[in-house]
Amino acid sequence: MQLHEYASFDGLGLAQLMRDGAVSAAELHDAAMRACATVNPHINAVVEVWPADLSAIDHAAPFAGVPFLIKDVAVTMAGQRSEAGSRLGAGHVATLDSHLMTQFRAAGLATFGRTSTPEMAFATTTEPVLYGATRNPWNLNLSAGGSSGGAAAAVAAGIVPLAHATDAAGSIRVPAASTGLFGLKPSRGRVSNGPAMDEIFSGLGVQLGVSRTVRDSAALLDCVQGVLPGEPYVTAAPGHSWLSQVSVAPGTLRIAVQRAACNGAQPVPAIDATLNATVRLLESLGHHVEEVSPALGVSWEAFVHANASIWCANLVPWIDALAQESGRAVSLDTLEAATLACYRHGQTVSAIAFVAALDVRNMVTRQAGALFGQYDVLLTPTLPDLPWQLGRYGEKEEQLDGLGWTARLFEHSPYTPLANVAGLPAMSVPLGMSDDGLPIGMQFMAGYANDGILLRLAGQLERATPWGQRRPPVWAGKV
Repeated sequence: MQLHEYASFDGLGLAQLMRDGAVSAAELHDAAMRACATVNPHINAVVEVWPADLSAIDHAAPFAGVPFLIKDVAVTMAGQRSEAGSRLGAGHVATLDSHLMTQFRAAGLATFGRTSTPEMAFATTTEPVLYGATRNPWNLNLSAGGSSGGAAAAVAAGIVPLAHATDAAGSIRVPAASTGLFGLKPSRGRVSNGPAMDEIFSGLGVQLGVSRTVRDSAALLDCVQGVLPGEPYVTAAPGHSWLSQVSVAPGTLRIAVQRAACNGAQPVPAIDATLNATVRLLESLGHHVEEVSPALGVSWEAFVHANASIWCANLVPWIDALAQESGRAVSLDTLEAATLACYRHGQTVSAIAFVAALDVRNMVTRQAGALFGQYDVLLTPTLPDLPWQLGRYGEKEEQLDGLGWTARLFEHSPYTPLANVAGLPAMSVPLGMSDDGLPIGMQFMAGYANDGILLRLAGQLERATPWGQRRPPVWAGKV
């Protein structure tokens, strides 16, 4: 199979080719490995590859034989390394499949490697000391976003049509926006984090993937939804497939538009122009669009402080467990300066302070619930700025404490964390391009468990303004 053929299909398209007998799983795996060898030296998105197990693939599965990559955090594959992007966890080998990995296998996905993540997924850029910076296929001097930056760069460059990703403050949506992909963050409780990680950051973190087409993300959610018995968050599956919703007209939606982020940040001109164009598109599709200035229910400072308490406190037992398993000490020799600062901040969070942070989470969630009682969808830019130069995110990180690092993360992506705190579905849709050729994502958020509204709207937008033929300068299909 030629690389230009391989890279032209989405995941469901490749699976159909295999079911039709036009290509074998071995040929798909070979194409993916060649694609990786071609572009990964330029983007540094994939940190390890291995021969995919093709012996047990169910040819009737939705993604039968489709090459796939898992992120180096939150999901485990028995016998493969899981290092969380950290020198502290370097060399750690997983002993079992997490439930999500079991579902990936059942979906027919042929996993053949790991994508890079920032250390402990604690950034919205992907520049870990352990493996080095992941570069954006649209401009190799720029960040691909994070924390699923490796996944996004790999998909955007044509190594795979879709890849596993996680999201605790925007880590699916930020890299999707940075690299011109579709990224859906599902509602809390739709996808399992178990058995080892039942609550990622106390319910703020969820898992799914990034893709080049809406239908691939929808079908992936069909394959992996459902949690293990006893998990703390359970959101019931609907009576229809998510894939079926992509082709269903969304009807007339009440859409609120938020221009300035809750910290007061204004989008740069290129992103503001895309927001205006998106409003016009939505109105042309028959939706009612109204600009609003929604309140969080707490101050921005209280919001950041609460998230820092939740994130950093959760980090402590995770890091302690990695240190115990590896026999390495927790220090600047094993952790990056920002991660160590967050670890130390987490050690200072008292039980009372942690409960107070959860109370802030409750206030924000209730405020969001009231907003989505008035509107079906909230539209914002995914990011207020275009992708940053590599190195900018980590400038003077050694001078920041854990609260300061969390504040920097939220400053970079102030529109996205609301969905995580409130457990809401949200998506980044690649609806614009800057004059200098960089993709621009728009974020759409809906009320709790209303993932279907987003998929119906995403399908409509994809049909109205197709983005599937946009290709970055670094693209495996050029070969």
